Amino acid sequence: MTSQSKTQSIWERLPALHFRDYRLMWFGLFVSTIGSQMQFTAINWHVFELLRGRTYTIDFLGRSIDLGAEALGLGTLGLVRVIPIILFALAGGLLADTRNRRTLLQWTQIASTVFAGVLALLTLTDRITVPWIYFLTATLAGVAAFEQPSRQSLVPHLVSKEAFTNAVTLNTLMFTGASVVGPALGGIVLAYAGVEWVYLINALSFLAVVLSLTLLTYRGAAAVSAAGLGFRALLEGLRFTFRTPMIWSTMMLDFLATFFSSARTMLPIVAGDILGLGPVGYGWLSAAAPIGSIIAGSVVALYGNMKRQGVVLLACVVIYGAATALFGLTASVALAFVFLALTGASDTVSTVIRGTLRQLMTPDELRGRMTSVNMVFFMGGPQLGELEAGLVAAAFGVPFAIISGGIVTVLLTLLIAWKYPVLRQFDSPIIAPATAAT
Repeated sequence: MTSQSKTQSIWERLPALHFRDYRLMWFGLFVSTIGSQMQFTAINWHVFELLRGRTYTIDFLGRSIDLGAEALGLGTLGLVRVIPIILFALAGGLLADTRNRRTLLQWTQIASTVFAGVLALLTLTDRITVPWIYFLTATLAGVAAFEQPSRQSLVPHLVSKEAFTNAVTLNTLMFTGASVVGPALGGIVLAYAGVEWVYLINALSFLAVVLSLTLLTYRGAAAVSAAGLGFRALLEGLRFTFRTPMIWSTMMLDFLATFFSSARTMLPIVAGDILGLGPVGYGWLSAAAPIGSIIAGSVVALYGNMKRQGVVLLACVVIYGAATALFGLTASVALAFVFLALTGASDTVSTVIRGTLRQLMTPDELRGRMTSVNMVFFMGGPQLGELEAGLVAAAFGVPFAIISGGIVTVLLTLLIAWKYPVLRQFDSPIIAPATAAT
């Protein structure tokens, strides 16, 4: 086979990229996500450095307990990220169904540019504090609560139905690819230029999405009339989500796994205090899970639909929890990298199955609201998990927090597999959109 025919074969296996609008949005999001992953890595390290070596003493049942300030500080980052998601995600889904999704996305990206720019400015002028970091992290999370439902609901309009599964896979691959480049690049910029330059790069990266959205030929109107905006419309989205066992069970699986296996927030402590790494080593360790994701995502993208997706989904979450526990047990940099890569690979395969299933089972007029409910689970889980990991790590140590979280994830996955046989039995590459719940 010639190199040209090989190239054509790969191109034919990526049908979503045949659509110009999807390519534009994919590239813009790739650039922006690199910036966001750089900032995520930098903020965690920044808080770790600002609180390193401090302890808090509390009285509990007449006993004094010393808690590590850095673990609590990193855990609190999860709390400040999740509160805006809980408060605004459902409203974001409602707007995504009743407003022009493309226009809404443009405004959210502009707002993200402003807030990230303020973070960079405060750091450049040496006026940054941990409370300021928490506040601006919360504002960016609030913007994301309005952005995510519109972005995910827009994708089905940029590709054909036949190419949609490939689009979900490529979106996952885009995120994981950016999650490799972002932390690695963030660690280098952090070490040689300073955290303020990471924040500035992230602020500028949002403009790539604004440009790609401006160039889209798609100008679709709202899915439903804005007159339907209200509590009744919100209940309609909640009712549909909770009365569809396949969607509800995957959301529960997503939440529980990411709640108990949120090892990523403890990476600065693992890298700095356990493995003896600096900012560059920390950046590469942060890129381990995304590297595993890219490998798994590439295989899924090129070789199409899997068989017995329900079993594969459950098996991947079990692997995710087991790899997390093994990561907590090791003191080897190489093994830590391997186990984190395994969490990324297993999470990517399960993400593709979950994302395809939910979008294709949901009618267009409910996609924004379904996505907003899902946001509370798939974004709320890891952020609340960061708080849980921080509290457990502060009291019992980082290794215990990671190991116990991985074990609990495995046990809860087995429980969900037993409770929802419809999930175990799922095996359908194409699912017809459902009708709206009444």
